[in-house]
Amino acid sequence: MATYVLLPGAGSDSWYWHLVAPELRARGHEVLAVDLPVDDDSAGFEEYADGVVDAIGDRGAGRDGQLVLVAQSLSGFVAPLVAARVPVDLLVLVAAMVPAPGESAGEWWANTGHEEARREQALLDGRPVDGAPGAGDFDPMETFFHDVSPEVVEAALAHGERKQSGTPFVKPWPLTGWPDVPTRFLLGRNDRLFPAAFQRRVVRERLGIVPDEMESGHLPALAHPMELVERLEAYREGLGAGGA
Repeated sequence: MATYVLLPGAGSDSWYWHLVAPELRARGHEVLAVDLPVDDDSAGFEEYADGVVDAIGDRGAGRDGQLVLVAQSLSGFVAPLVAARVPVDLLVLVAAMVPAPGESAGEWWANTGHEEARREQALLDGRPVDGAPGAGDFDPMETFFHDVSPEVVEAALAHGERKQSGTPFVKPWPLTGWPDVPTRFLLGRNDRLFPAAFQRRVVRERLGIVPDEMESGHLPALAHPMELVERLEAYREGLGAGGA
């Protein structure tokens, strides 16, 4: 049995994983879908990591199973901080941001050339070029929910969104390098926020690995939960078979 620790993206909470968590539990695993203090203006990424470490508790020591940390989107800044403090067996980044040492999440967008890449992809797709996340003309339905079923979209809208604090975007990311933990990256070929070509480049430059890909937008846990579970399980089983 493994313990899966699931971290949501910006303005989100543990509900994001509500279709994934039961499937992992049905396979005999323990699942911790962690709520981060995204709407707390006193909390930065280190406080986010504190909450995850507290949720993990003593599961990181003296256990028989594997500890798998899965991070969506903005939590790409959080998961490595956790992995630097807890003996994680596997780190999986899903449609995630990959920070560089000393870089704030606010600087990440310009440093990676994100906005230009997003606009180029929209033009290639023949879609309107809207504003960046948080801008008045940003359309979350077109960017995030374009491949999510109407039933799940309705449930997501009913669940609501938490207001993402700007505090984590200000401070430099504190690590001097990526933690020495086996790391996998899974991108969505149809991700409209972080286009696939953009992610391939950033992951190669910053992690030195080739990302895996699936037919999904930015929210695979809502759009393609069963495939995501299969991907996570394949990563875990590959590690147990000696995969690096």
